[in-house]
Amino acid sequence: MSSRSGNFKNPFSRPWMTETGAAAAAGGPGSIGLKGVVAGGITGGIEICITFPTEYVKTQLQLDEKGGTKKYSGIWDCVRTTVKGHGVLGLYRGLSVLLYGSIPKSAVRFGVFEQAKLYMITDNGTLTNTGKLACGLAAGVAEAVFAVTPMETVKVKFINDMRMEKPRFKGFFHGVRTIVREEGIGGVYKGVTATIMKQGSNQAIRFFVVESLRDWYKGGDRDKPVPKYIVGLFGGVAGAASVFGNTPIDVVKTRMQGLEAAKYKSTWDCFIKTWKHEGPLAFYKGTVPRLSRVVFDVAITFTIYDSIMDVFNYVWK
Repeated sequence: MSSRSGNFKNPFSRPWMTETGAAAAAGGPGSIGLKGVVAGGITGGIEICITFPTEYVKTQLQLDEKGGTKKYSGIWDCVRTTVKGHGVLGLYRGLSVLLYGSIPKSAVRFGVFEQAKLYMITDNGTLTNTGKLACGLAAGVAEAVFAVTPMETVKVKFINDMRMEKPRFKGFFHGVRTIVREEGIGGVYKGVTATIMKQGSNQAIRFFVVESLRDWYKGGDRDKPVPKYIVGLFGGVAGAASVFGNTPIDVVKTRMQGLEAAKYKSTWDCFIKTWKHEGPLAFYKGTVPRLSRVVFDVAITFTIYDSIMDVFNYVWK
């Protein structure tokens, strides 16, 4: 029995935590999964409340096309105009959509990543570079289909609705009912292809970078602890890498989910028209606010999640 236990490789270990830290949770694999869902939801709620204004500004700038409908001259003009017209809380329009979707998104992301590790983990309990990318990609694709696409579509439509002189949506549930009534259930799945591309590449890049940096820091010593500030630093680097890697996809996704998405026949058509009418730089609109948000977002997500799991492992046996 002891021999078998000594050869056991825990497929549920988190890539950003040591096996002697938050990943070494009591209660078995099933309990670890449940803790991950709850901890992920709490972490998601905290980071969204902190970083949402930059997400709002990024989305506004991406929806702001050239020509007569252009409203903002830049980031600070967008902030000033929004606060002047709707108050500080105007920067939080659409926040409820992300809060409602944070728990299922975290559940799908971490659940699929851990399940994928069961098939990709090597005999020594680690992932190859291909395994890191594949597990992250699987997690991103799954969360795009089951959580992110409907959540993001509603969020973008809410923000876009606010740009109108007379906004139609009176609240989250009223907005969702209006969208489904007018466009059908497919109305909340606009841009699903672009979202799959974005989330898949996001998670593939982030998990790959974090896992690789962790392996580098530990230098072959799997029991070496990784301090929380180092975890946050690794997360920030991973977030920056994902921004530069897929901002063009994010721009196309945002436009496919906006209120004017009907003018695009497909994701590819949106890409072609954007390139033709606005040039290649249009695909990097909102990069600065997105970079500041994502770097901070991913850094605090990994750090807070690690800390919450530490607490759970102490009080949740």
